[in-house]
Amino acid sequence: MIKVVDPHLVGFSEDRLNRISGWLDDLVASERVAGASVLVGRFGKLAYFRAAGMADLAEGKAFSEDTVVRIYSMTKPIVSVAAMMLFEEGCFQLDRPVSDYLPEFSSQVVWQGGDIGNTKPVIQPMLIWHLLTHTSGLTYDFMNQNVVDAEYRGQGITHPSPHKNLEGWVKALAEIPLISEPGTEWNYSVSTDVLGRLVEVWSGLSLEKFLCTRIFEPLGMHDTGFHVIEPNQARFASLYRPKVGPVMGDTSPPPLSERGGLKLLDAASASGYRKPANIYSGGGGLVSSISDYSRFCQMLMNGGEFSGKRLLSPVTVEYMRTNHLPDGKDMASMGQPVWSETTYDGIGFGLGFAVVLDPIKAKMITSKGEHHWGGAASTMFWLDPEKEMWVIFLTQLLPSSTYPIRRELRTLVYQAIVE
Repeated sequence: MIKVVDPHLVGFSEDRLNRISGWLDDLVASERVAGASVLVGRFGKLAYFRAAGMADLAEGKAFSEDTVVRIYSMTKPIVSVAAMMLFEEGCFQLDRPVSDYLPEFSSQVVWQGGDIGNTKPVIQPMLIWHLLTHTSGLTYDFMNQNVVDAEYRGQGITHPSPHKNLEGWVKALAEIPLISEPGTEWNYSVSTDVLGRLVEVWSGLSLEKFLCTRIFEPLGMHDTGFHVIEPNQARFASLYRPKVGPVMGDTSPPPLSERGGLKLLDAASASGYRKPANIYSGGGGLVSSISDYSRFCQMLMNGGEFSGKRLLSPVTVEYMRTNHLPDGKDMASMGQPVWSETTYDGIGFGLGFAVVLDPIKAKMITSKGEHHWGGAASTMFWLDPEKEMWVIFLTQLLPSSTYPIRRELRTLVYQAIVE
């Protein structure tokens, strides 16, 4: 059971924190989400938790502290931590070519526009560092922007996929041209899926086995995995999308005033997540609960340790949450001005998550050095070392660009800090 302390003990106004509760109730009442939860921690203590609405509308199942959800791209920071654990063990260096470990990437070419066959060889090879920073030249099948992501769909570089395992999936991916020279652009992509395959190569274990034995079990993350185990299936949430609104890759959604209402997208009772996965997606395959993900966040806030279990050195954690984009650039200047509902002016990227460089430029009340990421079903977490605070938001609304929910929550959390 999630137990919170008196908010005043960790510098919050209880009355102002309760504005989050009203906001959650309004999200549910206006049918923008079926259900959601928020957890706020500070100074190593839990200051606020609230769940509202339903995990499954048809079944009348409440969204609660132990609801299990699809965290999608909130998988990426976990897999990035896994890779950096192996980095600490001397398994690789960040500036080594991916092809040193995955030979299928030894003859990479870059698409030059027009037909998919219009390519040229890469100037520099794709490095491990490029995967961790999403500057690899890879993309996603759902971008719907060019012939390269169309080729992803044609070759089954999707989730779910016709490929039998992650090894075969990555080999097929390596045959498709890149959309940019490695290191020159920031493009949201399957980079972390390839990183997950590298975790397998470096460790000699499946990605699932490595995460379970080296991260989930030590941290007590019993609800987290690549499928919903049978004892947890009654707590699994259904996935919804708006009746009227954007879809994945939609660049011109209807105005917010014209949206509202929900449509079932993936019923918990019939979801593919109830069965073991054949491809362990390091980019978006995990399910988790808010208490589980809080343990992961607390580990990072503690400099790599939680409850006596150390996963990383504080030096490595600090390195990961430092902007790694060339010349100190933000993501907007690296070719990604907007992703989901978020603009990327003043936002850089570390090893596994976005990093705030300039709160004023980003037009957000936050702290320099705050780092974060979210998932396609509108979930999000952020860690603020300056304020010694972490926040997690879970819901199940696809896509995340439907409403500016996550930006609204930032304001509500920061306005509650009084010391």
